[in-house]
Amino acid sequence: QVQLVESGGGLVEAGKSLRLSCSASGSIFSFNAVGWYRQAPGKARELVAIISRRSGTDYGDSVKGRFTVSRDNAKNMLYLQMNNLKPADTAVYYCNANKEHLDYWGQGTQVTVSS
Repeated sequence: QVQLVESGGGLVEAGKSLRLSCSASGSIFSFNAVGWYRQAPGKARELVAIISRRSGTDYGDSVKGRFTVSRDNAKNMLYLQMNNLKPADTAVYYCNANKEHLDYWGQGTQVTVSS
């Protein structure tokens, strides 16, 4: 059984920061990849940031230089530090973990950035 639970979303003004957290029921280290995706209304889900066992860390182009993904293996926690938020960052953010070719998702946390 794998459970992922996000927290930390909310309403924030443009230019401000938020830190999202994802608590995993299992060891984060056991996954092939862990990361964050987001989905805005009417839009496809897109990659925000990922830590891959194979490829290291990668970010979506729209968040490079502003967002930082990190993990704490001892606490089974995944984080997304979001700085200089923009209205275009408004979306539901999902924690994701992959292993054995299966994807696991959290319930999502809403991030709304006002202009």
